Amino acid sequence: MTVPTADLDQVLTNVDEHLEESISRLETFLKIPSISTDPAFKADCRTAAQWLVDQLSDLGFDASLRDTPGHPMVVAHYIVNHDTIDDAGAQNDDGNLIPHVLFYGHYDVQPTDPIEEWDTPPFEPTRKTGEDGVDRIFARGAADDKGQLMTFIEAVRAMINASFVHSLNMTLLFEGEEESGSPSLDAFLTQNTAELSHDVALVCDTGMWDSQTPAITTRLRGMAHEEIVITGPSIDLHSGLYGGAAMNPIRVLTKILGEMHDETGRVIIDGFYDGVEELPAETAAQWKALEFSEKQFLGDVGLGLAAGEKNYSLLEQLWSRPTVDVNGIIGGYTGDGSKTVIPSKASAKLSFRLVGEQNPAHVLDGFRKFVMARLPQDCSVEFLTEGGASPALEVVEGNPSLRKAAIALKDEFGREPVMMGCGGSIPIVGTLKDVLGMDSILVGFGLADDAIHSPNEKYDINSFHKGIRSWVRIIASLDS
Repeated sequence: MTVPTADLDQVLTNVDEHLEESISRLETFLKIPSISTDPAFKADCRTAAQWLVDQLSDLGFDASLRDTPGHPMVVAHYIVNHDTIDDAGAQNDDGNLIPHVLFYGHYDVQPTDPIEEWDTPPFEPTRKTGEDGVDRIFARGAADDKGQLMTFIEAVRAMINASFVHSLNMTLLFEGEEESGSPSLDAFLTQNTAELSHDVALVCDTGMWDSQTPAITTRLRGMAHEEIVITGPSIDLHSGLYGGAAMNPIRVLTKILGEMHDETGRVIIDGFYDGVEELPAETAAQWKALEFSEKQFLGDVGLGLAAGEKNYSLLEQLWSRPTVDVNGIIGGYTGDGSKTVIPSKASAKLSFRLVGEQNPAHVLDGFRKFVMARLPQDCSVEFLTEGGASPALEVVEGNPSLRKAAIALKDEFGREPVMMGCGGSIPIVGTLKDVLGMDSILVGFGLADDAIHSPNEKYDINSFHKGIRSWVRIIASLDS
């Protein structure tokens, strides 16, 4: 059903008038040190989960805390016009199918180390107005992900307080182990598929293009990991007695790694680009039109030249092209001073960022064949594949829910949202697709300078405010 604009305006006014109360609730939430990776904070994680259950129950959700082998999940349902969440195919008063969305967030946070670099205590939320006049709240979890999670809850609160009539069914899923690898998530989703699988997932754990420009993340690169160990002599050797005669595994390793790219930055592993397609012209044009300074982006980290494939812009290199990177090399003596040794072993850790239809297993198989073809007779190699491989994900920009969300964001910000890629991976999106069969719409309100995972993490008050207003509009737009 379509809700009159006047009703929507009433909800947005409610958001504005009660913003300070929303901030106060966020501050209360931020005070809970829900660090999932440290067993010392197990009770605090449960406290954070229960706080969410209480907040949602007070709003009229059927909310519950669900135990897992690790930290608990929070599941909450807001069902309209029919009695149970399993009443698939129910219709609203206009005879249309009632849409049902799943909203995902996480209540756990990263550790605070190094604590000495925080300007204010990480679990004592502090509001500051910067020299630029921007009001910000500093605390661990302010942006990742408590502040983002709360934008959705506060949007729903405003809709309920304003007696906003809608037909959208909502299920909320908040986990407490995202920052420690989500070990309980897959099993929980599998065990509760009927309850949690709906029309579309909404994920608020991403960012905007800039403080004035909203964004929807439509591309996520996949990931695969590999560790290789090359063995030469059976023991470490004296370089004076064996140097020149004995094969040095460090020499072998670095030669192999150095040959993975040609002079243009292209990966030369056979089959590496299988499943990689060129960027659609419309998307390429939009990215090109963005006011993105490659010089500043690289200059901020002490670099000056893009090192990826030539003939692709830096954004294309980050968002739409695959990569292989060496993340670490170990071999021989690495302590203080010198030790004239030819090591028995040398190893390297690599990561592969994947795009399009690249198959992680196929990519790793190609890499192994690449190594084996260059391995000298006197050396052997062991491949220690690490877990967590996942393919790339892409939400088609013609997706109806995505288009509705884009219009809602434009209505709020007065400009088109950027359909952007993400060079990293967000595992929950792949899990929701694989286990629940759901596409995800990734709308977030974080900024590049929020310092997530770092000391002095912050969230702009304007990001929080606009996030709440945006979710009000998105929820209304999806109610059709």
